Amino acid sequence: MNRKDELGNAVSGASAAAVEIYQRALHEFQCYIGDPVATIDEALAASPDFVMAHAIRAYLHLVGTEPAALPVARAAYEAARKLPANPRERAHLDAVGHLLDGEWQAAARVLEDLAIDFPHDALALQAGHLVDFYSGAGRMLRDRIARALPQWSENMPGYHALLGMHAFGLEETGHYDRAEAAGKRALEMEPRDSWAWHAVTHVMEMQGRQREGIAWLRADTEAWSRECFFRVHIWWHLALFHLDLDEVGEVLALYDDPIYGERSPLVLDMVDASAVLWRMHLRGIELGDRWQPVADAWEPVAAAGAYAFNDAHAMMAFASAGRPKAAQRVLDAQERALRGPGDNALFTGAVGAAVTRAIKAFGDGDYGQCVRRLRPVRDIAQRFGGSHAQRDVIGLTLIEAALRDGQFPLARALAAERIDLKPTSPAGNALLQRANAQMLARAA
Repeated sequence: MNRKDELGNAVSGASAAAVEIYQRALHEFQCYIGDPVATIDEALAASPDFVMAHAIRAYLHLVGTEPAALPVARAAYEAARKLPANPRERAHLDAVGHLLDGEWQAAARVLEDLAIDFPHDALALQAGHLVDFYSGAGRMLRDRIARALPQWSENMPGYHALLGMHAFGLEETGHYDRAEAAGKRALEMEPRDSWAWHAVTHVMEMQGRQREGIAWLRADTEAWSRECFFRVHIWWHLALFHLDLDEVGEVLALYDDPIYGERSPLVLDMVDASAVLWRMHLRGIELGDRWQPVADAWEPVAAAGAYAFNDAHAMMAFASAGRPKAAQRVLDAQERALRGPGDNALFTGAVGAAVTRAIKAFGDGDYGQCVRRLRPVRDIAQRFGGSHAQRDVIGLTLIEAALRDGQFPLARALAAERIDLKPTSPAGNALLQRANAQMLARAA
């Protein structure tokens, strides 16, 4: 019997009950809440030949850049490939296959064409959006969703998710007012949409609206943190607002509880842990033994060499925790990645190797080398993924390295850039004052 999902897309191998469960898993994925893997397993128990259930199960294990999740994703892919499927479903499996082979850009193109042909395929839009994020395709973060929006209406299920994704794409391309409006409209429709919360938070971060950002997130922490597998990253954003205001006690409290109190072994959570500790490390803030558990968590994946953005954050932990052997394993893995297949060779060659080695140089006290490695890649850093807010750590590291290496004119120039974009940032102004003071001391 030919069945369709609630958006009119034909599905193969599914009972009516399994389709309903699939819709619930998709909603959980769109909002980053609950346990969509468990939910989709329920759908597969009801209909083992449900092609799209296998597809979403594969995506869920791929979009976290988790090395240990790859075999699970591949098993879902192999199971689905043996089943009868329609052209839309086959395209999804092609995209999954490319991701399994580390071919992010090829997967993005398949998902692009899929969404052009089937603009109501919500999973294709979301998977493509996430692939754009990981591969640094800022314009497509916006335009992939913009192409489909005219074919949707507010009364269609999941419309909030399109608004939330469009909001993030608008933010990453500098359309801040439109991004904030879209994100807030998404939340009027679905208050649990964590990606929309995230998009509006990014707007406030990029505009230096620290107090507003804190108030925004503190107003309803329950909505974006309860049963949310994206919550650590949003808590991380809250910590950034406090850190920019020099409220170090608040940052440490957030780190010790919601950010890394549970010592999550998930790569995305470890990235956030490294990122907030490194920002504090750059300022010389006393961190006690906080680096050691993070380094412990990175140890099992030090040699993965799967995604250069992760390598840089692993190096932050190893450089700060005094783990030279683990640091070398990261560098060796990057050398293999440069010679290997898949797009990580591009991510690593263009940006990742330079950033990772610069972080190691900073940890070794070789600030001149850190500056030399970061300057050529700072303006193209989007090529190894992440958001503007995440990649800002590169600029912060470059300024601090320049200050410590005595390159005060460079540090002053770079700090002035930050003040131009965030004039009210206490942290940015402090960097400029340090550079000016060093310039005056040198001239005296």
